Amino acid sequence: MFAFRLSALLLSFLFVITTVNALHFYLDANEKRCFVEELPSDTVVEGHYRALEWADSTQQYALNEELGIIVEVEEMDTSHLVTKTRGPPDGRFTFTSHESGDHSICISTNYTSWWSSTHIKLYLDIVVGSTKPDIESDRTHIGELSGKLRDLNQKLEEIRREQQYQREREADFRDLSENTNSKAVWYSVLQIGVLIATCTWQLRHLKRFFADKR
Repeated sequence: MFAFRLSALLLSFLFVITTVNALHFYLDANEKRCFVEELPSDTVVEGHYRALEWADSTQQYALNEELGIIVEVEEMDTSHLVTKTRGPPDGRFTFTSHESGDHSICISTNYTSWWSSTHIKLYLDIVVGSTKPDIESDRTHIGELSGKLRDLNQKLEEIRREQQYQREREADFRDLSENTNSKAVWYSVLQIGVLIATCTWQLRHLKRFFADKR
Protein backbone atom coordinates (compact mmCIF):
# COMPACT_ATOMS: atom_id res chain seq x y z
CA MET A 1 0.00 0.00 0.00
CA PHE A 2 2.85 2.34 0.87
CA ALA A 3 4.62 1.52 -2.40
CA PHE A 4 1.43 2.29 -4.34
CA ARG A 5 1.08 5.69 -2.64
CA LEU A 6 4.75 6.46 -3.29
CA SER A 7 4.38 5.59 -7.00
CA ALA A 8 1.26 7.74 -7.26
CA LEU A 9 3.10 10.63 -5.59
CA LEU A 10 6.04 10.34 -8.00
CA LEU A 11 3.72 10.26 -11.00
CA SER A 12 1.92 13.36 -9.73
CA PHE A 13 5.27 15.11 -9.27
CA LEU A 14 6.36 14.30 -12.81
CA PHE A 15 3.03 15.52 -14.12
CA VAL A 16 3.54 18.85 -12.35
CA ILE A 17 7.04 19.29 -13.82
CA THR A 18 5.86 19.02 -17.44
CA THR A 19 2.18 19.38 -18.26
CA VAL A 20 0.76 18.89 -21.75
CA ASN A 21 -2.71 20.24 -22.52
CA ALA A 22 -4.20 19.13 -25.86
CA LEU A 23 -7.65 20.22 -27.03
CA HIS A 24 -9.60 21.40 -30.04
CA PHE A 25 -12.46 23.87 -30.27
CA TYR A 26 -14.50 25.86 -32.76
CA LEU A 27 -14.02 29.58 -33.26
CA ASP A 28 -15.88 32.18 -35.27
CA ALA A 29 -13.89 34.56 -37.44
CA ASN A 30 -14.45 37.61 -35.19
CA GLU A 31 -14.32 35.72 -31.88
CA LYS A 32 -11.54 35.60 -29.28
CA ARG A 33 -11.19 32.49 -27.14
CA CYS A 34 -9.19 32.70 -23.88
CA PHE A 35 -7.82 30.12 -21.48
CA VAL A 36 -6.42 30.59 -17.98
CA GLU A 37 -3.21 28.83 -16.99
CA GLU A 38 -1.67 29.11 -13.53
CA LEU A 39 2.10 29.29 -13.90
CA PRO A 40 5.09 29.60 -11.56
CA SER A 41 7.58 32.35 -12.28
CA ASP A 42 10.28 31.81 -14.91
CA THR A 43 8.41 28.93 -16.52
CA VAL A 44 8.71 28.18 -20.22
CA VAL A 45 5.44 27.54 -22.07
CA GLU A 46 5.31 26.23 -25.63
CA GLY A 47 2.21 26.00 -27.77
CA HIS A 48 1.38 24.48 -31.14
CA TYR A 49 -1.83 25.28 -32.98
CA ARG A 50 -3.43 24.20 -36.26
CA ALA A 51 -6.41 26.14 -37.57
CA LEU A 52 -8.75 24.76 -40.22
CA GLU A 53 -11.28 27.02 -41.97
CA TRP A 54 -14.67 25.83 -43.13
CA ALA A 55 -14.96 25.80 -46.92
CA ASP A 56 -18.47 25.88 -48.36
CA SER A 57 -17.21 24.64 -51.71
CA THR A 58 -15.92 21.34 -50.30
CA GLN A 59 -18.13 21.23 -47.21
CA GLN A 60 -15.18 20.48 -44.95
CA TYR A 61 -12.48 22.14 -42.83
CA ALA A 62 -9.18 22.82 -44.59
CA LEU A 63 -6.05 24.94 -44.28
CA ASN A 64 -6.24 28.47 -45.65
CA GLU A 65 -2.88 30.21 -45.95
CA GLU A 66 -4.60 33.62 -45.81
CA LEU A 67 -5.84 32.84 -42.30
CA GLY A 68 -3.71 34.33 -39.54
CA ILE A 69 -3.77 33.33 -35.88
CA ILE A 70 -3.15 35.92 -33.16
CA VAL A 71 -1.94 34.73 -29.74
CA GLU A 72 -1.98 37.09 -26.76
CA VAL A 73 -0.66 36.20 -23.31
CA GLU A 74 -1.38 38.46 -20.35
CA GLU A 75 -0.77 38.33 -16.61
CA MET A 76 -4.21 38.51 -15.06
CA ASP A 77 -3.09 40.05 -11.75
CA THR A 78 -1.14 42.94 -13.32
CA SER A 79 -2.69 43.07 -16.83
CA HIS A 80 0.87 42.97 -18.14
CA LEU A 81 1.06 41.81 -21.78
CA VAL A 82 3.66 39.04 -21.82
CA THR A 83 3.58 38.43 -25.58
CA LYS A 84 1.49 38.99 -28.68
CA THR A 85 2.25 37.11 -31.87
CA ARG A 86 0.65 36.62 -35.25
CA GLY A 87 1.39 33.49 -37.21
CA PRO A 88 0.22 31.19 -40.01
CA PRO A 89 -2.69 28.79 -39.60
CA ASP A 90 -0.24 26.08 -38.53
CA GLY A 91 2.32 27.51 -36.16
CA ARG A 92 3.91 27.69 -32.73
CA PHE A 93 4.39 30.20 -29.93
CA THR A 94 6.65 30.30 -26.89
CA PHE A 95 6.83 32.55 -23.85
CA THR A 96 8.29 32.64 -20.35
CA SER A 97 6.27 33.72 -17.34
CA HIS A 98 7.84 36.60 -15.42
CA GLU A 99 5.63 36.38 -12.33
CA SER A 100 3.77 33.49 -10.74
CA GLY A 101 -0.02 33.48 -10.98
CA ASP A 102 -2.84 33.13 -13.49
CA HIS A 103 -2.03 33.87 -17.14
CA SER A 104 -4.63 34.47 -19.83
CA ILE A 105 -3.87 32.86 -23.21
CA CYS A 106 -6.17 34.30 -25.88
CA ILE A 107 -6.47 33.17 -29.49
CA SER A 108 -8.19 35.01 -32.31
CA THR A 109 -7.99 35.35 -36.10
CA ASN A 110 -6.96 38.18 -38.38
CA TYR A 111 -10.52 38.43 -39.72
CA THR A 112 -11.94 41.65 -38.24
CA SER A 113 -15.22 41.99 -40.13
CA TRP A 114 -18.29 41.63 -37.90
CA TRP A 115 -20.26 40.37 -40.89
CA SER A 116 -17.91 37.48 -41.55
CA SER A 117 -19.50 34.07 -40.98
CA THR A 118 -16.34 32.02 -41.29
CA HIS A 119 -15.99 29.15 -38.83
CA ILE A 120 -12.63 27.90 -37.59
CA LYS A 121 -11.72 24.54 -36.09
CA LEU A 122 -8.57 24.95 -34.03
CA TYR A 123 -6.35 22.28 -32.51
CA LEU A 124 -4.18 23.51 -29.63
CA ASP A 125 -1.36 21.81 -27.68
CA ILE A 126 0.12 23.67 -24.73
CA VAL A 127 3.24 22.32 -23.00
CA VAL A 128 4.08 23.80 -19.62
CA GLY A 129 7.69 22.97 -18.92
CA SER A 130 9.93 23.28 -15.91
CA THR A 131 11.55 26.53 -14.88
CA LYS A 132 14.14 27.86 -17.28
CA PRO A 133 17.81 27.14 -16.53
CA ASP A 134 19.82 29.50 -14.37
CA ILE A 135 22.22 30.84 -16.99
CA GLU A 136 24.22 32.90 -14.50
CA SER A 137 24.75 29.86 -12.29
CA ASP A 138 25.86 27.84 -15.31
CA ARG A 139 28.29 30.59 -16.30
CA THR A 140 29.68 30.70 -12.76
CA HIS A 141 30.10 26.92 -12.76
CA ILE A 142 31.84 27.04 -16.16
CA GLY A 143 34.08 29.83 -14.88
CA GLU A 144 35.04 27.74 -11.85
CA LEU A 145 35.81 24.76 -14.08
CA SER A 146 37.91 26.98 -16.35
CA GLY A 147 39.85 28.26 -13.33
CA LYS A 148 40.49 24.73 -12.10
CA LEU A 149 41.65 23.69 -15.57
CA ARG A 150 44.05 26.66 -15.70
CA ASP A 151 45.45 25.73 -12.27
CA LEU A 152 45.83 22.12 -13.37
CA ASN A 153 47.61 23.14 -16.59
CA GLN A 154 49.92 25.39 -14.57
CA LYS A 155 50.78 22.55 -12.19
CA LEU A 156 51.38 20.21 -15.12
CA GLU A 157 53.70 22.81 -16.67
CA GLU A 158 55.60 23.10 -13.37
CA ILE A 159 55.94 19.30 -13.20
CA ARG A 160 57.17 19.25 -16.80
CA ARG A 161 59.81 21.91 -16.03
CA GLU A 162 60.90 20.01 -12.91
CA GLN A 163 61.25 16.80 -14.92
CA GLN A 164 63.28 18.62 -17.57
CA TYR A 165 65.54 20.07 -14.84
CA GLN A 166 66.04 16.62 -13.31
CA ARG A 167 66.92 15.18 -16.72
CA GLU A 168 69.48 17.95 -17.24
CA ARG A 169 70.99 17.30 -13.81
CA GLU A 170 71.17 13.57 -14.55
CA ALA A 171 72.92 14.31 -17.86
CA ASP A 172 75.44 16.61 -16.11
CA PHE A 173 76.06 14.02 -13.40
CA ARG A 174 76.55 11.31 -16.01
CA ASP A 175 79.06 13.46 -17.91
CA LEU A 176 80.88 14.25 -14.66
CA SER A 177 80.97 10.59 -13.70
CA GLU A 178 82.30 9.55 -17.10
CA ASN A 179 84.96 12.29 -16.93
CA THR A 180 85.98 11.24 -13.42
CA ASN A 181 86.15 7.59 -14.41
CA SER A 182 88.28 8.47 -17.42
CA LYS A 183 90.70 10.46 -15.25
CA ALA A 184 90.84 7.65 -12.70
CA VAL A 185 91.75 5.17 -15.46
CA TRP A 186 94.55 7.38 -16.78
CA TYR A 187 95.80 7.99 -13.22
CA SER A 188 95.92 4.24 -12.64
CA VAL A 189 97.80 3.75 -15.93
CA LEU A 190 100.23 6.50 -14.91
CA GLN A 191 100.81 4.87 -11.51
CA ILE A 192 101.48 1.54 -13.15
CA GLY A 193 103.94 3.19 -15.53
CA VAL A 194 105.74 4.90 -12.64
CA LEU A 195 105.94 1.61 -10.72
CA ILE A 196 107.35 -0.20 -13.76
CA ALA A 197 109.89 2.54 -14.34
CA THR A 198 110.87 2.54 -10.64
CA CYS A 199 111.21 -1.24 -10.56
CA THR A 200 113.29 -1.21 -13.76
CA TRP A 201 115.59 1.49 -12.36
CA GLN A 202 116.02 -0.37 -9.06
CA LEU A 203 116.80 -3.66 -10.82
CA ARG A 204 119.43 -2.02 -13.03
CA HIS A 205 120.89 -0.22 -10.00
CA LEU A 206 121.12 -3.47 -8.01
CA LYS A 207 122.64 -5.25 -11.00
CA ARG A 208 125.41 -2.63 -11.24
CA PHE A 209 125.91 -2.75 -7.47
CA PHE A 210 126.50 -6.48 -7.44
CA ALA A 211 128.67 -6.24 -10.52
CA ASP A 212 130.94 -3.72 -8.77
CA LYS A 213 131.22 -5.97 -5.67
CA ARG A 214 132.71 -8.74 -7.73
